[in-house]
Amino acid sequence: MIIGKGSAYAGEPIAEALRLLNLFARVGAEAFDITHTNLQQEKRGFRPAQSLAQARQSMPYLVPSAARRQNNLIVRPRAGDGVTLVQLDDLAPDALACIAPAAFLILRTSPRGQQAWVAVTNAPRGFAARLKEGTGADKEASGATRVAGTANFKPAYAPNFPRILIDVAQPGLRVTTQTLDAMGVVAPARPVPVASSAAVASSGGLRTRKWPSYARCLEGAPLGSGGSPKRTSADFIWCKIALSWGHGIEATAERLLEESVKARENGEAYARQTAEHADYAARQRNAQPRGRPARG
Repeated sequence: MIIGKGSAYAGEPIAEALRLLNLFARVGAEAFDITHTNLQQEKRGFRPAQSLAQARQSMPYLVPSAARRQNNLIVRPRAGDGVTLVQLDDLAPDALACIAPAAFLILRTSPRGQQAWVAVTNAPRGFAARLKEGTGADKEASGATRVAGTANFKPAYAPNFPRILIDVAQPGLRVTTQTLDAMGVVAPARPVPVASSAAVASSGGLRTRKWPSYARCLEGAPLGSGGSPKRTSADFIWCKIALSWGHGIEATAERLLEESVKARENGEAYARQTAEHADYAARQRNAQPRGRPARG
């Protein structure tokens, strides 16, 4: 059943926050990380791995508190085994229209910004990255979103901060990879290039036991709206370098948990997903045809 309220509807903030939690729970979310950031997007609080009951009990206090303090209230849903929650952010209107039938949730996060959430059953490794590529979504979207019913506190929106709205909901909707493939919204799988595989094999797989400098990746990361480096981007860049040095996906994810504060806060699933997306991006780049050398 599709429940579409659109931006013309604005329920009570706490009720909308609870509705968002329930929509995630209906498709398999078992826990929620709750984060608070201020107007400058600086972190002001973090509650990891809250159960649905705990998150629901917190909302009547957190929602009005966020409004008073001009804090963003953000949740990261953690799904159980067999379900992958894919956040498709910064979608073009035509891409949003294509993916809408498969999305259990479409959120309006700003006057011009919408994001879709898709619950995929038994998705293989790398499938989320392929879905993001196929829809043209932000590849670095971290899987966390602002809570419906609360305001999006960013300096660019002052003084009329937009409210996060549930535009469309299809409670409990899960889709298979086959359904998404048939819809034409999934990028093709990228095989590991033969040359790259041979190079790794000839060197025993691991070209160095060293790891990249996370500090340098953080320094080189793009700045967020608050003026601080985007840690999601730094994590992604660090993983790409580590993988290019011959470290495997699992080892890279484990090491990321040691290097990155954001990874430690968001847990193993986030670290693994970041490493997988970095691996997919590298294979996609390597699969591109090389340009012909210029003739002198």
